[in-house]
Amino acid sequence: MMMLSRDVRIWLCAGFTDMRKGFDGLAAMAQHVLQKDPFSGHVFVFRGRRSDRVKLLWWDGQGLCLFYKRLEQGQFVWPVAKSGAVHLTQAELALLLEGLDWRPPARKNTPKNTA
Repeated sequence: MMMLSRDVRIWLCAGFTDMRKGFDGLAAMAQHVLQKDPFSGHVFVFRGRRSDRVKLLWWDGQGLCLFYKRLEQGQFVWPVAKSGAVHLTQAELALLLEGLDWRPPARKNTPKNTA
């Protein structure tokens, strides 16, 4: 079970990742693509091409942990950007792993001043 402290940051890798990558391949992506230290204790989230699979890489202080989830129906909500990293909160990560839309809702109507 992942017990994350409040100071752990969660980094989502934009775009898609080859899900054949394991500990070393994903750690290399965190280091070279995201420019983050994979042994920092932060969580790195990667998505497969079909958007129905994610892998999380996390250093727990003793070793690297790899969490893999496949949705039986639907797809994981992912940012539109093709490259880079997005920071998530722990609440947003929980929503993402449930297959729900974790993004803040966009305001559709802005109120107008009455004069």
